[in-house]
Amino acid sequence: MPIQVATAPVSWGVMEVEGFNGQKSYGEVLDEMVQAGYAGTELGPYGFLPTDPKRLKGELATRGLSLLGAFVPLPLAHLDQHEAAVQSAMEVAQLLAQSGAPYLVLADAMNAARMAVAGSVDTERGGMGDQAWEGAARLLTRTARAASELGLSPVFHHHCGTFIETPGEVDRLLAMTDPELLGLCLDTGHYFYGGGDPVECARVYGKRIRHLHLKDVRPSVLETVRRERIPYLDAIRAGVFCELGEGAVDLTGVIQQLNAAGFSGWAVFEQDVDPSQPGCNPVESATRSRAYLQKVAGV
Repeated sequence: MPIQVATAPVSWGVMEVEGFNGQKSYGEVLDEMVQAGYAGTELGPYGFLPTDPKRLKGELATRGLSLLGAFVPLPLAHLDQHEAAVQSAMEVAQLLAQSGAPYLVLADAMNAARMAVAGSVDTERGGMGDQAWEGAARLLTRTARAASELGLSPVFHHHCGTFIETPGEVDRLLAMTDPELLGLCLDTGHYFYGGGDPVECARVYGKRIRHLHLKDVRPSVLETVRRERIPYLDAIRAGVFCELGEGAVDLTGVIQQLNAAGFSGWAVFEQDVDPSQPGCNPVESATRSRAYLQKVAGV
C-alpha cells in the first residue's frame, strides 16, 4: 500500500498550546485541507473538531477526508498527574475508535523549562531523573495497552520543548517500552530541531515507525534560535518551520528509508505556524507542500 498524505490543524495554527488557536472555524480548515489536496487529517486539540462521533464522521465524509488519529500530550515527568492523564487520553481514544481512526499519537507534554532550551538541550542538567523515566515508561505502556484494546495503534511522538526531544532521549524511551505495543511516530522536523538526523532515525527504527509527520526546518532560523536561546513558541512565530522542500530536512531520504522498511501508513504534512504573523497563509503553504511531495517523493 503506497504512502497516503494527510495534514493536520496545526498547519493552520491550531495546536494544544494557549494562544495558538488559529483564525478559522473547523469547517473552513477542513475545506482548505481538501482544496490543498490532502486525503486525511488528524483531530487537532480535543474540541476543535466535533467530539460526537456521528457528527465528526459526517463532517469528514462530506469532504472525502479520513481521520487518522490525535496528538495526545501526557505529563510524563509528573507522577502525581498520571492517573488523570490516562483518563484524559482514553476520552480521546474512545472518540478515535468510534470514528474509525487508526492511531493514538502519544507525546510528553511541553513544559516551560524545556521550551526555553529547545534545540539546545543539555540532558545532563535538564533531563528527567531515573524515577521519572520509569514512571514515564509505565504511563505510556498502560495508555498504549488500553488504546490497543480499543483497536488503535499507539505511537510515540518525540517533541521539542518536552523531556523526549533529543535522539538520546528517543533512544532511551524506545528501549524502555515494548516495540510490539508502542510504535514510533517520526516527526522529521522535531527530530532535526532536537539535534538528530531524521534519515538515520528512519534507517535505525524503520520497522518501529508506524506513523510519519513530515515537517521541514529553516536552518538559518534554527541557528539563530540556538545561538540566542529563543524559546520554542517564539521560534515558531519566527518561522523556524517552513514549507516542505524549503528547509534542511532530507525528506526524500526519510521516505526512501521507510519504503525500504516496508512502511505503508500515512504521512502527515505539518508546518507549525502562528497565522497572525505577517505573510502566513496556511492554505497556500499546504498546497505548495503537497505539490512538493508529489513532484519529489512521488507521494
